Amino acid sequence: MRVFVTGASGWIGSAVVPELIGAGHQVVGLARSDASAEALAAAGAEVVRGSLDDLDVLRAAAADSDGVIHLAFKHDVAFSGGFQSAAEADRRAVDVLTEALVGSDRPFVLASGLAGLKPGRVATEQDMPVIEGDSPILIRAVTAQAVLASAERGVRSSVVRLSPTCHGDGDNGFMTSLIGIAREKGVSGYPAEGANRWPAVHRLDAARLFRLAVEKAPAGTVLHGAAEEGVPLREIAEVIGRQLKLPTVSVGAEDLAGHFGWMSGFVGLDAPASNAATRALLDWDPTGPSLLADLEEGHYFRATDDSTV
Repeated sequence: MRVFVTGASGWIGSAVVPELIGAGHQVVGLARSDASAEALAAAGAEVVRGSLDDLDVLRAAAADSDGVIHLAFKHDVAFSGGFQSAAEADRRAVDVLTEALVGSDRPFVLASGLAGLKPGRVATEQDMPVIEGDSPILIRAVTAQAVLASAERGVRSSVVRLSPTCHGDGDNGFMTSLIGIAREKGVSGYPAEGANRWPAVHRLDAARLFRLAVEKAPAGTVLHGAAEEGVPLREIAEVIGRQLKLPTVSVGAEDLAGHFGWMSGFVGLDAPASNAATRALLDWDPTGPSLLADLEEGHYFRATDDSTV
């Protein structure tokens, strides 16, 4: 297959590209910078220059492909206060990519998220988000629903809901942020009793899931990129504290914003998720280390430690 991948040089995309190439597929990767283009070419991918705002580029690349994996998102814009703008740009890009595939029965795989899907209970692939209110986060949920609905228009669409932490050596996401906060505060904190859980998946296992999805996921399929159903936040904080040689402490609800900053809305989420249907449907068998084992390996703590020597 000739697979067009957006976000191809990103954290997950840079694992998806070699996964696809190793399975015999041709990869066309979207690159918005010279550095991204060079990395993709070095990995063996064909490069298309452009960004999520270059809708004509997206349309042409999708039309010229045998399938699309959409991983790109304006995270820099979203995490600097412009989440709604980033989500709206993503929706425009998704609409263009979808239209290019309508009536072709070619696959379109969208990366989405698990956080907040069914708070307090184990979410399954059959669960759908409640679309109400005016939160900008809901725009992404509506986008995912639109992709699934495109199955009725001849697109072999699927949505991979990723865990809040897609971990591994080089990760710069939530785990790195929690470690940075612990360094800054001098303690490794967790909310209340720390019993709330985050699902987790290793980056290479996630890449394999995206490859399986583009190869054989049926139209209208929801998949869960969660190798672990739920890791308690207290256990995560304990490993961070041990690695940094800092005390591990509970942070009360009234102090969450002051302690965790922008992450305060995430650390209290209880978002366990099942992967049973995903494993059965695609024969996906995660083999990477668990989140806690990955943290214990120490690579999350190396760069800063080395820089102070």
